[in-house]
Amino acid sequence: MPLEAPLQAVAERVDHLNRRYQHHAASAVLKRAMTDPQVGRIAMVSSFGAESVALLHMVAVVDPTTPVLFIDTQMLFPETLVYQQEVAAKLGLTDVRVIRAAEDEVAQEDPYGALHLSNTDACCDLRKTRPLEKALSGFDAWITGRKRFQAGSRAALEFFENEEDKRIKVNPLAHWEKTDVQDYLINNRLPKHPLIAQGYPSIGCRPCTSKVKPGEDERAGRWRGTQKEECGIHMVDGKMVRIGAQQ
Repeated sequence: MPLEAPLQAVAERVDHLNRRYQHHAASAVLKRAMTDPQVGRIAMVSSFGAESVALLHMVAVVDPTTPVLFIDTQMLFPETLVYQQEVAAKLGLTDVRVIRAAEDEVAQEDPYGALHLSNTDACCDLRKTRPLEKALSGFDAWITGRKRFQAGSRAALEFFENEEDKRIKVNPLAHWEKTDVQDYLINNRLPKHPLIAQGYPSIGCRPCTSKVKPGEDERAGRWRGTQKEECGIHMVDGKMVRIGAQQ
């Protein structure tokens, strides 16, 4: 939203926001982030994955004109692409921006679409990290749907994060449990991603996502066989998480 005063340093704003809202509910944190001039220009980044619709709904309730950045890696499941359009229409989101890697960069670095077979880190960087960084260049903050329970790398996740002193990253659902998400979906009659019923509780790109067996961690199907937990667009302890970074 329009700024009423110069923004303070990102670190100062993040510390203040976390202290003030550490005991608040997700909806209060989200509304604060979307309406406080000191947060600045804000967008939501969504994969339209397994649990994305909960936060998308919350954003739509506050302001359906909020920019929503959807990264189309051009390797997503067809079901995700259809689901994205259906959810955006149902929720009345009016500014969904489809983000893709630059064609010349793909042609040079992954001309055959096989980069993920040899270097998943480089593939994520090409198709997710760099396109998102360009898309976020005009924003002061962005909203994510990350939660502590999803992975070990997220165990200490806070509502507000400092992203390299460039932007604030807002995680309104950081303290939610799996049951909180499911209750919200049911209570608001929100449509589930069709792949959930097929054994995909966490959904990313088709080549790097597999079904999860009963008893496994819900993200076990992401980059199976590696210690990679994140695609690279997020920060953990001030560092970009890439393949090998947690090995």
